[in-house]
Amino acid sequence: MADFRLRREEVLDGERFTAMLAESPARAAQAILLAAGEGVLEAQALLGQILLDGQGIAQDQPLALRWFEIAAGQGHLMARNMLGRCHEQGWGCLVNASVAARHYRVAAEAGLDWAMYNFANLLATGRGVAEDHLQALALYQRAAEAGHAKSMNLLGRYLEEGQVCPADLAGARDWYRRSAEGGDFRGQFSYATVLADEGHVDEALVWLERALVGGNLNFLRVSSESLLGACHPQIRAMGQAYRTHMAKLSGR
Repeated sequence: MADFRLRREEVLDGERFTAMLAESPARAAQAILLAAGEGVLEAQALLGQILLDGQGIAQDQPLALRWFEIAAGQGHLMARNMLGRCHEQGWGCLVNASVAARHYRVAAEAGLDWAMYNFANLLATGRGVAEDHLQALALYQRAAEAGHAKSMNLLGRYLEEGQVCPADLAGARDWYRRSAEGGDFRGQFSYATVLADEGHVDEALVWLERALVGGNLNFLRVSSESLLGACHPQIRAMGQAYRTHMAKLSGR
């Protein structure tokens, strides 16, 4: 019983659990299973996540979806958001952007920044809901002001382009900087672009390097093309570095 209580505490302590997950994914999964079976809400949401990822346990997307449903039904906002992700991406179910939007909306209205961001993405692209840039902008701003780094970058883009709002280049630069400092690779790239345009090439290269490390394949592909067309040779060289890293990630 004492051992179970220790594991239960570890699941509920974010830092301890993260360390345990890195050190022993199988032990972490066992701890989550035990706590989820005892009705610990946070553990039920975590069980959905590790089943989705196959982390320390066999990947099972339909079962992950079920645990997210259980946790969301008890008011867990991130589980509700993850239900949206499952329906948006087709993880354990058929793709249904309309259902995803409904889940995102519930969690967004309850104040979850990730849900605000995900719902805003659907609104901005008209997937599952009518396209509405004004509402998307409002959600990105709410999430950004709550500290969500990805939303900061997109808020910056709206301000830079002056889309459904007055153009505000100084405001865009500030949000890009905050996004970059918050660890979002797209925000790091956006901020680097601004710095390069201002002539701060050395500082821009630092942020481009950070974006390179964190970026996914699609980001690297699109960004490398942009960098290879830059006027500064060091920026063009970074574009080639993006291409090389992209080839490594794709196994070519």
